[in-house]
Amino acid sequence: MAERTAPRPDPDPTPQQVRRALARAERGAALDVEEASVLLAATGADLDRLCAAAATVRDAGLLAAGRPGVVTYSPKVFIPVTTMCRDRCHYCTFVESPGHLQREGRPLYLSPDEILDLARRGAELGCLEALFTLGDRPEERWPEARQWLDEQGYDSTLAYVRAMAVRVLEETGLLPHLNPGVMSWEEMNRLKPVSPSMGMMLETTSRRLFETRGLAHFGSPDKDPAVRMRVLEDAGRLSIPFTTGLLVGIGETLRERAETVFALRGVAKAYGHVQEVIVQNFRAKPDTAMRHRDDLGLEEYRAAIAVTRLVMGPRMRVQAPPNLVDASEGSAECRALLDAGVDDWGGVSPLTPDHVNPERPWPTLERLRAHTAAAGLELAPRLTVHPEHVRAGLGGGSPWLDPRVSAHVAALAVPDGPAAGLARVGVRPEGRVWQEPDGGAASLTTSTGRTDLHASIDTEGRSEDRRSDFAGVYGDWDSVRDAAGSTSLIDGAPAVLHAEGAAALRAAEADPGGLGDEHALTLMTAEGPLLEQVCRLADDLRREVVGDTVTYVVNRNINFTNVCYVGCRFCAFAQRRTDADAYSLSLDEVADRAAEAWDLGATEVCMQGGIDPELPASAYVELVGAVRRRVPQMHVHAFSPMEVLNGTARTGLSTEDFLIKAREAGLGSLPGTAAEILDDDVRWVLTKGKLPTSTWIDIVSTAHRVGVPTTSTMMYGHVDNPRHWVNHLRVLSRVQDTAREHGAAEFTEFVPLPFVHTSAPIYLAGVARPGPTLRDNLAVHAMARILLHGRIDNIQTSWVKLGVEGTRAMLRAGANDLGGTLMEETISRMAGSEHGSAKTVAELVEIGAGIDRPVTERTTLYAAR
Repeated sequence: MAERTAPRPDPDPTPQQVRRALARAERGAALDVEEASVLLAATGADLDRLCAAAATVRDAGLLAAGRPGVVTYSPKVFIPVTTMCRDRCHYCTFVESPGHLQREGRPLYLSPDEILDLARRGAELGCLEALFTLGDRPEERWPEARQWLDEQGYDSTLAYVRAMAVRVLEETGLLPHLNPGVMSWEEMNRLKPVSPSMGMMLETTSRRLFETRGLAHFGSPDKDPAVRMRVLEDAGRLSIPFTTGLLVGIGETLRERAETVFALRGVAKAYGHVQEVIVQNFRAKPDTAMRHRDDLGLEEYRAAIAVTRLVMGPRMRVQAPPNLVDASEGSAECRALLDAGVDDWGGVSPLTPDHVNPERPWPTLERLRAHTAAAGLELAPRLTVHPEHVRAGLGGGSPWLDPRVSAHVAALAVPDGPAAGLARVGVRPEGRVWQEPDGGAASLTTSTGRTDLHASIDTEGRSEDRRSDFAGVYGDWDSVRDAAGSTSLIDGAPAVLHAEGAAALRAAEADPGGLGDEHALTLMTAEGPLLEQVCRLADDLRREVVGDTVTYVVNRNINFTNVCYVGCRFCAFAQRRTDADAYSLSLDEVADRAAEAWDLGATEVCMQGGIDPELPASAYVELVGAVRRRVPQMHVHAFSPMEVLNGTARTGLSTEDFLIKAREAGLGSLPGTAAEILDDDVRWVLTKGKLPTSTWIDIVSTAHRVGVPTTSTMMYGHVDNPRHWVNHLRVLSRVQDTAREHGAAEFTEFVPLPFVHTSAPIYLAGVARPGPTLRDNLAVHAMARILLHGRIDNIQTSWVKLGVEGTRAMLRAGANDLGGTLMEETISRMAGSEHGSAKTVAELVEIGAGIDRPVTERTTLYAAR
């Protein structure tokens, strides 16, 4: 008997614990981690009972899915793009060094011709999936990998994978399933348009295996459980159909195994994107550090599958690789896996081996079908995207499939009936265009078929208080509540003592822009006389920096589409494409609005819209061009960082190249919206799929670097607290300091945006509070003036959100700018703002007159008019 690399410290469960947990499983009760740990140790008759309970749950799930008794598999071709990797997993034989590859005369990366040859041969044999697998970021470990990528013109391995996925789609019609390991949010966002699904095994949440020398994941940075959980969460935020799972028998304890399953359940419940969970058994391989470790026994494997099925529930597909057990004729091992609750065999290839387990050949389809039939079940082919996500993605108005790949999926899927979403039997893939058809943004039309877009915008609001897919687009509300509660986001700061307030105020008077964090928090939470003193200081600083004149710009907001699937939980503006109030403006309509605004005296149009998955790749640049061609002198202030990111994902351009292209088309400045609160704990409660803080910073900083100035914003008063406000302002300060250090463009202004709760989904769901108080508004505006002193001169206050009297109060607390006339403002109005969507110049002048302040027009960049 080979020695284990580490002892298993799990205590043996008592018979009473096993019986109690089994009884709960058999009656369908929800198990906890302790009970799951007990059941993972089941053997003999107890294990048979456990598997029977799991099979019952599996059968109920298949019945509910409309395909009772149908077990699926994906006919695939395995494309090992590269076997280089920066990790050193102790059980892996897939990974090879550049030196080894070169000695054997094999390439560092498969060439495009080699990739396409594999894909074409797979398609000829009936494959529908192209599984791209590779090591994690080899260029970060191996100079040879970096040199190869540079010579081929790619900035990363994932950029090469993206390009090859497009080639496979266009030239073979196979559906790419990308399995490149750890990916960032940004990378997945760029890969989603070229792949209907992606995957990454979680493997285990055990930090012990990652941090302890000699154990399975030591020395492998991409096997950090926290990093891998972040990937799973980011995939959910981006609505990517995702495959994941656990690797059992690599030295984890039963408790750690159970915790991994529950981690998978949690992320699947929160986002609904996990389409299958693979339970993969460890197999020892020669020439690895774990070669002397025992293979996972069949009984322990069956228990792991059964517990996974029970914990994940009937709607989850649970997979076990058929080549990692004895699948020979007459063997009962495949039957044993089915009896434990498996309903999917994963990818099976008639052409390529399992390159991760090359010593384990795939069973033939005939043998797999026979094993499945022996369990009283039927075998059917599926696509790389499971049927539930296929049906939702092709049903219209869904974020699950990017429009550029939806036609490829539709060509291979059963269109209707009980088998809808499965693979059409006998279908052969054919290459088809990946890029949207010619016409670009000129093909934009009103999604509802309306021709009077002015009427669609000027309505009094949506037809209902929530969009039609309220229950799905925002993720699981219970998980959102848990996230908000676990991070204590809505807890306020402690009361301020008089002595603390006086000391903080003195520090602010001495060096406002250099105020320390604790003093800043003290003043941000000020009330009563201390708050009055804070506002007075802010007003004095305002007078010192910009004088008494209140400024405004004559502008028009153009929200060119309200179709969006990002899942911002605070947004009442966004609509599903099929909703009655959904609209998209054409290029001519946008240009018409800009020309109309110019004729009315506007010098700026502010263009922002929803993140519509059907928006053509060229739309953003063409929108800018349409305005500038019609009104050459108009300043185009357009596109939030989220829209910029969407543009880069659709065009394949880098952020820098995209912004340069937009600037060359006539983009004058970028709104610093989509910032909300620049703290990811808050952001992932507020939104499901919006860009993370680091990406917002990167896009804004890149805009500055290429000469595009931006505004900056903060939306507050929802699930945040004053410490978040201070930290947000610190982030903006650092970005501005960097821009000035490099002589780049800068933030032109800071705009505090009070949360409007009335129709906001996060408020309707009972998570957020009903917006900021007057005290909050005064503190935020005043402290913005103080903390940004010497960095951002202009503090804007929003008459749309605060009304006339609220705006006047902010002008006495450090603000100096009223923003714009707008002419139309849809986003705040849809959220429930009651302060109108346009102001005349006379009305803006009257706001200032009410507090004896002169009001004058400015340009977007704060030049006098």
